[in-house]
Amino acid sequence: MERSRIKVFDTTLRDGEQSPGCSMNVPEKLRLAHQLDRLGVDVIEAGFPIASEGDFAAVQAIAATLRRPIIAGLARACTPDIERAWQALRGAARPRIHVFLATSDIHLRYKLKISRRQCREQARDSVRLAKSLCADVEFSPEDATRTDHEFLYQVLNAAVEAGATTLNIPDTVGYSMPAEFGELIQSIRQRVRGIEKVTISAHCHNDLGLAVANSLAALAAGARQVECTINGIGERAGNASLEEIVMAMRVRPDRYRYDTGVISEQLFPSSQLLSDLTGVPVQPNKAVIGRNAFAHEAGIHQDGMLKNPLTYEIMTPQSVGVPDSRLVLGKHSGRHALGLRCGQLGFHFDRRELDEVYRRFVVLADEIKDVHEHHLLELIRQARGFGGDLSPEEAESTARYSLSG
Repeated sequence: MERSRIKVFDTTLRDGEQSPGCSMNVPEKLRLAHQLDRLGVDVIEAGFPIASEGDFAAVQAIAATLRRPIIAGLARACTPDIERAWQALRGAARPRIHVFLATSDIHLRYKLKISRRQCREQARDSVRLAKSLCADVEFSPEDATRTDHEFLYQVLNAAVEAGATTLNIPDTVGYSMPAEFGELIQSIRQRVRGIEKVTISAHCHNDLGLAVANSLAALAAGARQVECTINGIGERAGNASLEEIVMAMRVRPDRYRYDTGVISEQLFPSSQLLSDLTGVPVQPNKAVIGRNAFAHEAGIHQDGMLKNPLTYEIMTPQSVGVPDSRLVLGKHSGRHALGLRCGQLGFHFDRRELDEVYRRFVVLADEIKDVHEHHLLELIRQARGFGGDLSPEEAESTARYSLSG
């Protein structure tokens, strides 16, 4: 079976930046945009030009600087937004205007205060205006997953007829289930006229923790663009995580026969740069790029890892840009990992000596979370007091690590 090419649309600089505490200034946005270019994403949504002078300047600077990726600017379905977006994007080698308009009854009634007919006409007219300025136009029916399906098809038909080249289906509030979202994508493929000439995209939020699962379901159902962010940042619980989507496809090619242009070794550097720019740390147990993603404390796991890393790792840390796996010494660790760490520090024990170090180690590990080098060196001194003096080589190693610690 032929492998399909999936476009990766990164919205870290737009939807991701809307996450509380994650705002960036123009130089910071430009710096991250260069890293996204190195990462190999297909589309960079650089910002919402009408939102502020800073956002306009950031989109304009990124559009003028980066020549390989498509640079997108977001606009509401109204003339001032669309014209402002085009002013920011017109210097881009590959510009895209991304127009959105809410379509669910709850948004139409309480937020926009317009009828379905007005919504359909506004979608058509705004896409038509964007198309007159820019050849590449993406349309998003906001809150698509809570929109009446028949009405959704009508709005999408109007957008395609007006010239949209990408139809993005947002699960704006993270409401959908994977099977349900996949069925919606399939029904759009069947019910929207001219859909074969248009790219279907998925934009999923993580309110129920299903953003990545929903995105993968959309790809399986025929979507060929996926919208996501580094570290999964974004409004409320965040967006679909770029690194998780990319590595799910990379690790399971038997289930997802897709390729992307993403250079996976740049995932961890991208995550680290974003965290550094925003000051927002990544949760330790975050998949793929969290501090604990390639860390092992349990003795059984450590023993397996030392024998063959494939026993407990489905991808190598190097494949995502992490230098190496870590064996964390804690109360769940076993003799094998402890003996290896002692050896790395320059100490080699017979079975009786290692048993004594391990006995003391377990007592200490019950009291503190992690056992670091300086803790371990003190245990070794105590144990060697039990079993004999340090050799000259071991004494030198102890002094060296004491000074570095």
